[in-house]
Amino acid sequence: MKKGVIHSVGIVGSGTMGAGIAQVCAMAGYKVLLYDLKQEILGKAIQTIENNLNKGIERGKITEETKSDTLDKISVTTELDSLMADLIIEAAIENLEIKQTIFTELEKINKDATILSTNTSSIPVTRIGSALENKGRFIGIHFFNPAHLMKLVEVIPGADTDPLVLDKVIEFVKSLGKQPVVARDAPGFIVNRVARHFYVESLKTVEDGVADFETVDRLLENVGFKMGPFRLMDLIGVDTNFSVTKSMFESFHYDSKFRPSRIQEQKVDAGHFGRKSGKGFYTYD
Repeated sequence: MKKGVIHSVGIVGSGTMGAGIAQVCAMAGYKVLLYDLKQEILGKAIQTIENNLNKGIERGKITEETKSDTLDKISVTTELDSLMADLIIEAAIENLEIKQTIFTELEKINKDATILSTNTSSIPVTRIGSALENKGRFIGIHFFNPAHLMKLVEVIPGADTDPLVLDKVIEFVKSLGKQPVVARDAPGFIVNRVARHFYVESLKTVEDGVADFETVDRLLENVGFKMGPFRLMDLIGVDTNFSVTKSMFESFHYDSKFRPSRIQEQKVDAGHFGRKSGKGFYTYD
């Protein structure tokens, strides 16, 4: 792996996570190129970033100048062939085949020193990177939602990740004002493996008729959790949370303790994704 300083960041996917990561990187002074399939999706992402920055101004956390500088550093594209940068972070759907296809294309157009990374929350990094010719440049960088607020970032080296790449990514994460934690390449890594049962057991409680979801939220919030599991699923995205649970269920060879919930599946089928769709377990304006 050649030495080099990270100046530019490319991001694949402008959904909730992609937009948040783009904001964080731009605020830290990096030049950001944000990719998605459609211009309208990218437009929504930029609007989301602007809304986040406006809230920061209202709360006295940032200035108008910071907002302007941040937005100036973000460019968008619908052409994957133009996504070239010193570091690329993929934040696409949790689908192995789609991720591997994206990285196969990105490897062809980027220089050898470019670090390729995935924001996957559940698929093993080594498995995604197995499609690459240069596996040493590949690594996991897992941000948490909302990315512009959450300090923790899991850094996950694959079986073939170059140690220099790991070191550079740790320094990069620190430069964002985040706290990097190195995790082994196991299903769900650290946080999602531990937290999965916060959601799964809460959903089972509702499925079994022990209590309704609002009661579960109130109880857990009253014992110290900042947000109950159902409010948190709405914030993260019910569809995203369900996708991660399905992936981990498969990765743990269908261990029943990771079984996805039928209640959550029905929400996804109905398009009730949470805050981003206006309705999840709760209804939003």
